[in-house]
Amino acid sequence: MSTSVLAVGAWLKNAACLVLDGRAHWSPVHGDLSDPAACDALERSVQALARQAEAAGAPVQAIAHDLHPDFFSTRLAIATADALGVPAIGVQHHHAHLAAVVAEHGIEGPVVGLALDGVGLGTDGMPWGGELLWLDGPRWQRLGHLQPLALPGGDRAAREPWRMAASALHALGRRDQIVPRFAPVVGEAAAAGVRQMLDKRLNCPLTSSAGRWFDAVAGALGLCHHQQDEAQAAIALEQAAARALAVRPGLPPLPGVVQHTDGRIDPRAVLAQLFDVPDADTAAAGFHLALADALAEALIAAARGRGVHTAALGGGCFFNRILRERTVQRLQTAGLRVWQTGDKGCGDAGLAIGQAWVAVQQLQTPQTTSPVEETTPCA
Repeated sequence: MSTSVLAVGAWLKNAACLVLDGRAHWSPVHGDLSDPAACDALERSVQALARQAEAAGAPVQAIAHDLHPDFFSTRLAIATADALGVPAIGVQHHHAHLAAVVAEHGIEGPVVGLALDGVGLGTDGMPWGGELLWLDGPRWQRLGHLQPLALPGGDRAAREPWRMAASALHALGRRDQIVPRFAPVVGEAAAAGVRQMLDKRLNCPLTSSAGRWFDAVAGALGLCHHQQDEAQAAIALEQAAARALAVRPGLPPLPGVVQHTDGRIDPRAVLAQLFDVPDADTAAAGFHLALADALAEALIAAARGRGVHTAALGGGCFFNRILRERTVQRLQTAGLRVWQTGDKGCGDAGLAIGQAWVAVQQLQTPQTTSPVEETTPCA
């Protein structure tokens, strides 16, 4: 990557990255941009990295940023690009996660990958987070995704896993169970309000987020109804699964994941089994294994269909050891070479190098068509 590009990261665990003469120069991790101090730190880092490029005789040629228009990082990128007289290049969040893997390892040629996390704005304006993508230089395509679930209350659903469990019940045609099941935990008014929102589709955007699927399962099993910390529900679910697998390492995956012909990976039938199980730990393990197997199966099919032999895994959900190890095992057994992120981790702290890599590909390749090929609908 000989082109000089500065990338500003996303919203959570923000860090900026300057790619200069093929090498990555990182800022410190600034933290979440909900904190004004983190925003100030990012702005200082962007100025410092731009000066570094200028001093090296390779002024910044583009600023890469997330697609979300309301992120401080996006607004800063556009303003800085305007001041420097260079283009600002928006990069889809999950594309950047997988591009980070490609950039860190210097992978050549096409890649099929899974990007799993809590949320990132998709090219269709919807919140994504359980994505199967194909990348080849400047081109990329969304090949599949997790079955979308409604987010009752929008962002609030990410803080209250019981809402995602209620959303799953509604999606299963079991809406009448929402109030009696959750009123004792959250109060009748709250439970009835969520039921009404789901019935009327009020403030219920659809998301393909893997993180929200983990929340739904944690809520269904009663492991976590409200989150005080980031990923609290997902961590509780992984811990429950680990307890079960420590005692019975040969536990089978739960049956029921459906691979739809339009690319949707649909675990609803698995989740339907979890609301009244006697052993939450065993159910948590069964869900982990079922989801990992289904995701691996979808990636393997996509790789074979495209003649690709390289797989990439990115996004914060791969901090989950059970999910990560099971998925990698399945992919390697199928003969794929599997790459993961390096020392920056699989979360958003390492996202900026992926943004920069995508921007470099676009700058170095003459564009006669859009780099985004037709994607699967978020049905």
